[in-house]
Amino acid sequence: MPYTIGLDYGTNSVRCLIVDVTNGNELATAVWEYETGEAGIILDPSDHNLARQNPEDYLKGMKITIGQAIAQAKETNKSFDTNQIIGIGVDTTGSTPIPVDKNGTPLSMLDEFKDNPNACAWLWKDHTGHAEAAEITQLAEKDHPEYLARCGGTYSSEWFFSKILHCLRVDPKVFDAAYTWVEHADWLPAILTGNEAPDKLRRCRCAAGHKAMFNDDWGGYPAAEFLSKLDPKLGELRKTLSDQTYAVDQAAGQLTEQWATELGLPAGIPVAMGAFDAHLGAVGSGIAPGKLVKIIGTSTCDMLVSPSDQKLADIPGICGVVDGSILPGHYGLEAGQSAVGDIFNWFVNYIQAGGKEAGSHEALTEKAAKLKPGQSGLLALDWNNGNRTILVDQRLTGLLIGQTLHTKPEEIYRALIEATAFGALTIINRFEEYGVKVSEVINCGGIAEKNALLMQIYADATGREMKVSRSAQSCALGAAIAGAVVAGEASGGYDNFADAQAAMCGIKNVTYKPIAEHHKVYKQLYDLYKQLHDAFGVQKWSGKLANVMKELLNIKDSTQG
Repeated sequence: MPYTIGLDYGTNSVRCLIVDVTNGNELATAVWEYETGEAGIILDPSDHNLARQNPEDYLKGMKITIGQAIAQAKETNKSFDTNQIIGIGVDTTGSTPIPVDKNGTPLSMLDEFKDNPNACAWLWKDHTGHAEAAEITQLAEKDHPEYLARCGGTYSSEWFFSKILHCLRVDPKVFDAAYTWVEHADWLPAILTGNEAPDKLRRCRCAAGHKAMFNDDWGGYPAAEFLSKLDPKLGELRKTLSDQTYAVDQAAGQLTEQWATELGLPAGIPVAMGAFDAHLGAVGSGIAPGKLVKIIGTSTCDMLVSPSDQKLADIPGICGVVDGSILPGHYGLEAGQSAVGDIFNWFVNYIQAGGKEAGSHEALTEKAAKLKPGQSGLLALDWNNGNRTILVDQRLTGLLIGQTLHTKPEEIYRALIEATAFGALTIINRFEEYGVKVSEVINCGGIAEKNALLMQIYADATGREMKVSRSAQSCALGAAIAGAVVAGEASGGYDNFADAQAAMCGIKNVTYKPIAEHHKVYKQLYDLYKQLHDAFGVQKWSGKLANVMKELLNIKDSTQG
């Protein structure tokens, strides 16, 4: 019986999944939380924009979780043998670029830079390059608008070149020591296959297309001449970036003898090209045309695909339209929210309203579930970590209005959930406004799994049924599916993603359907949310907000009795 391994590198931990290729059953899973920094993230109290990670955590986590998963698999199934593992897939957060030397070694692993955060992996949620992102956007608008057209019209501080340019500006010693920069999604598969040297390393379509303005139409990455206008050294760096990228149905290489011995796996099995966690989470949730997959965690990513042979408009404010970034033969479309679970964690961990027990997620959720839509009189904006879609502006911040001297913690907690639901609806509306229809919504991730209140609010706010992916580990499952595809049918895997998904994906029996009465109220609240959204987020907005507080009170009054 063939199995594959899916490695899922999230924001705070790495997860290993061993999956039965024939039916998607998950034989074993193991999780290891990164040990460096705070919850695995290197922070700077003086700069809330900084978020880095230690690449050594990535390697240690891989060794630990694969070892634990193999041990668990042998306990679960006495006939299990590691020789039955036919392939490996890897997903990571992104854009999470790493400065590396000529050998492909991260600078943070060298004695000279081991205590320098700038030599570490620049985590997706690092926004220190916000000024550089604006500079890149301004130059591209003037010289190469086509670069921006395929990534939503605005370059983000969460992305590849913003972070690299910021490093050049604030720490030229690190920049000069780096031969090139490599996405985590490319570095890990390269390590496993012995191809980490930059001249051997394969770069994935997913990361390059969505975060680094790569497109075959203009020869790959942005031209050296363009990058040189930002800084001549950035133009020189362009020489180290390949003009070719590879989709996730391609192999990064084969597992080396050294890593096979260290991990207890068969040498020579294929390792799939890496991709971002959300993209493979979409694969693991059964994405297909018309199916929107929402990966809900600390942030969210919203994924859609559209056949490559059909004309597709450039959609402003999304995180890219890239051919083959999710499924071969399809454009991958990405959008999302910069904070969802992080907003709830902020309220529970930092504000700590009501004390440790009364202010826990569980206690607040239980109380919030007893409230009617609109009953609190509150309305929030979900921008506590900036706005990823549709405004693409990391300099935006959160907002809560409607508080009175009687406002309770659970009312605020529910308003924060509702804000993320309205942000989700804004994304759906943007896709459909540009002709990409959403016929089905599938959710995955820990919050979708555990928080029935949030799922019901999302259904009520959007007016759409919310389905949940069968796997609690959809991102890791998607990585395992990629491992099955690169292994191929001859080895017990699959020759295409459609067949692999049909066998290995599924939807839970429990779904959340919109309640008509609730949806009616949320339509009123969403109109007010859009007023705030445009007033604070759109440069050319003109209007008045004097009605918002009073209308919130009117809605609140209507819920009484």
